[in-house]
Amino acid sequence: MTQITIIGAGLAGLTLARILAVHGIPSTVYEAEASAQARGQGGMLDIHDYNGQHGIRATGLMDGFRSLVLEGRQASRDVAPDGSILADRPDDPAGGRPEVQRGELRQLLLESLPSGTVVWGHRTRSVRTLADGRHAVTFANGPTIATDILVGADGAWSKVRPLLSGATPAYAGRSMVETYLYESDTRHPATLALVGGGSMTAYDETTRIGLGVQRERADTLHSYAMFDQPLDWFDGIDFTDGPAAARTVAAMFEGWAPELVALVADSDIPPVFRPLYGLPIGHRWEHVPGVTLIGDAAHLAPPDGEGANWALFDAAQLGNAIAGQPEDVDAAIRAYEAALFPRNIDTATAAAAYYPGFSPG
Repeated sequence: MTQITIIGAGLAGLTLARILAVHGIPSTVYEAEASAQARGQGGMLDIHDYNGQHGIRATGLMDGFRSLVLEGRQASRDVAPDGSILADRPDDPAGGRPEVQRGELRQLLLESLPSGTVVWGHRTRSVRTLADGRHAVTFANGPTIATDILVGADGAWSKVRPLLSGATPAYAGRSMVETYLYESDTRHPATLALVGGGSMTAYDETTRIGLGVQRERADTLHSYAMFDQPLDWFDGIDFTDGPAAARTVAAMFEGWAPELVALVADSDIPPVFRPLYGLPIGHRWEHVPGVTLIGDAAHLAPPDGEGANWALFDAAQLGNAIAGQPEDVDAAIRAYEAALFPRNIDTATAAAAYYPGFSPG
């Protein structure tokens, strides 16, 4: 039987493994993290009916997915720096973009897999093609495995991508600083009231700074302070000192409504610096037998609400292609890539439109 190895236990890799398992095709997923609980898994995801839900449907887990949906979270607001509401869009239950928490969706996928599918604590150090056409993966903790089929689902800084492409992510011209407010219903009610039932965005065109906020389960407010600045602009912020970083970042919002400033100044976690990157628009590669990419490894773009959705879609397209011709997996990969490359152009172009400073090579 063809040996299939997936690098990365994010949404893309786990979705692919689940779809293969549904069709009786075993695979092994290698993940750098020590366990499913090793770190937080990010915030809310709106899973779209035209791409992301296609991936979920292929896993047979739609009922479980629906049980994770947080009702009312499709509501959104645009707010001015002074706290006045510029636009208030109510939740649309038929809007086709139900919101779930990434970690909960990941756990649903993990629990659906056969025992032993995911091998934790294996960070990929290098990959290479062997003389017999298979591919070898060497892990930082020592072992090397050889596999017939290798799928890179290992994100922005993929270790598998160099087998196919010399492309590397370029800075998108925007960085974010991630913060959280927990129990905001009792601890920060004025801020929660301003955010509303779902998400909120505020931006100042003059200073090129903004805030994006998601209302998560248990009235947690998950925020990203946005700065359209070059990377060296952040050199003066010491993110190893959480309280000092919070004060420095909060000071950049001088004159903003206190309910908005509190999202940074009162963060319940040390602020996390997250610069944004993207691959060249229309990223593609010459086919190499037995290896391919899905998700951000294939088409990393600065965030526009579509990245996770296209990752789920990729996994469904590849998984269904393999299930359709398991006797010739490489032909299935070729068919998947033929559909992927034109889509990469469209999705990356759409994402780049949100980032005037993004000019990937």
